[in-house]
Amino acid sequence: MITQSTRRPLSSWKAVFRRCRQQQQQQILMPFRAMATETTPTQPSSTPPPPPAIPLQKPKFHAIKSNLPSKPIRTAFAVYPRVASARKTCPAALESYHAQQIQRLDRTGARTALFSKTNPDAAKPGDVLQVTTRKGGGEPFAGVCLSIRRAGVDTAILLRNHVSRVPVEMWFKVYSPNVVGVEVVWRRPRRARRARLTYMRSPKHDMGNVDHLVDAWRRTRNVFTTKGKGGAGKSVRGGKR
Repeated sequence: MITQSTRRPLSSWKAVFRRCRQQQQQQILMPFRAMATETTPTQPSSTPPPPPAIPLQKPKFHAIKSNLPSKPIRTAFAVYPRVASARKTCPAALESYHAQQIQRLDRTGARTALFSKTNPDAAKPGDVLQVTTRKGGGEPFAGVCLSIRRAGVDTAILLRNHVSRVPVEMWFKVYSPNVVGVEVVWRRPRRARRARLTYMRSPKHDMGNVDHLVDAWRRTRNVFTTKGKGGAGKSVRGGKR
């Protein structure tokens, strides 16, 4: 191979020397590679063995009723058993966390029942609700419920009212520790056909101020007044949810 390249011009001597060096390096490295591969001990892999395969259950063939109960007519349609639900076997971590927080914040379950879809007496959009909070001097805020955002422990309600002829909307977290109680002041006669009553923001459908409904609700509550010897009255009000 080298004798063939010597016939070339002198400008190709660099390529000849480079090829010779490459051939020498290959001849030197070849025995070391073979020796290394032969003497290197094989280490067992640290990965665990694969889990055993899940045995398949035998299918049941569908049988057609015949005149002889002891000899039903067997068909070729196999009926396999129902696969277990993945939601029951492996529940979602976020749902478990929400359930744990709701159990901690609502020990009696009253607020959960007040906004549950399965409860017929639950609060619905269009009802007038009153929320009492610890902040703001404990003054309650009453308004029309425009929407109920059900999001686990972050469930919230949107109330709308007029304060000094100015429309005011406020969001309240149902399970917040700052919320002392939520009460239903007035129920809508007919069920609203929407989940979000945003159309009540327009002047045509706006209910305006709901203080007259709150005053009527307070007068009709179970408030017992007893007169003592001094003529002073004592009022006893029911608890809040």
